[in-house]
Amino acid sequence: MKIVISPDSFKGTLTALEAAQAIEQGIKQVNQEIETILLPVADGGEGTMDALVLATSGQYVKANVLDPLGREIEASFGVLGNKSTCVIEMASASGITLLHNNERNPRKASTYGTGQLIQIALDQGFRDFIICIGGSATNDGGVGMLRALGLRLLDENGRGVQNSIDGLYEVKTLDFSNWDTRLNDSTIAIACDVNNPLVGVNGATAVFGPQKGVKADEVEFFDQALTHWANVVEVEKGIRLHDYQGAGAAGGMGGALIAFLDGKFHQGIELVLDVMNYNEKIQDAELIITGEGKSDSQTLHGKAPMGVLHCARQFEIPTILISGSIDEQDEEILAQHFHKIISVVDQSISTEMAMKEASKYLSQKAYQTIKNLID
Repeated sequence: MKIVISPDSFKGTLTALEAAQAIEQGIKQVNQEIETILLPVADGGEGTMDALVLATSGQYVKANVLDPLGREIEASFGVLGNKSTCVIEMASASGITLLHNNERNPRKASTYGTGQLIQIALDQGFRDFIICIGGSATNDGGVGMLRALGLRLLDENGRGVQNSIDGLYEVKTLDFSNWDTRLNDSTIAIACDVNNPLVGVNGATAVFGPQKGVKADEVEFFDQALTHWANVVEVEKGIRLHDYQGAGAAGGMGGALIAFLDGKFHQGIELVLDVMNYNEKIQDAELIITGEGKSDSQTLHGKAPMGVLHCARQFEIPTILISGSIDEQDEEILAQHFHKIISVVDQSISTEMAMKEASKYLSQKAYQTIKNLID
């Protein structure tokens, strides 16, 4: 029996690879002779770089950059097995996991470090980029990244504005004299799993700002700052980001990549599976196991398990979903799509237990699932 194991990360507990290894351990406890193929996946957020580097036998390049608050850290970007495609994961340099909860400061948090990663990759000769924009700590409209790439934001007197959200209100014109023109010869694929506009009730600040530290009474302030920024971009670049689908991803990073780097959006999981050459690798599998930290109705809309399922259906391979927890009200709708759905959290395993010993309990669920399937 050949089983392909393709979970996304179990956020807060296990990386996608660690989850796959835990599931494999449970399967092997049933029968060591079962063939297992580990193909961990991601949907454009954290873990996407790892999934792509692993799947293509690529490598990592380390670089010193600034974190969201301007402190020097060591980050990495990935190089795919083709040795020509560079994968930059925004979370590596500008991610929310780089900050303690009490450090979250969206007025100052910047995407500058992500821009530094792009520039370092350009210096090393890369021109083909996949930029994964999930898990950011920022709400700066991607302005920090643009500064790192040479853009200057000027006020009405032609002076540079302050490097904060407050500074966005002061921007009148843009200075491209130091812009990195190597970007003109580069291709930018944006891996993302959201399509929010830049501003408004469904925009970057209203939807994602609170988790980054934007207080309820500050939402309008941030939204108006991004609106002013979008007005300037529309004049300077002729692109209206205000209601552009995906422009609000990662605190407006999506919009900056679209308007200034000619980035093209891709559903994160679809891009990952394509780069992995996933269809070719699963054709002779008899079963696929996927999963994520929490599954609910949103799983059906562009999340990693659904992408895996779409591929499996092409070859009529039954697919089991094993997730950390599954919302009770969504069990019925999820069960309509997957061969079987299983939650690690149940009557005997609490959320706290599952979080504390995630690998142990995920292995147990995989063992029980395969044993019941074979018996």
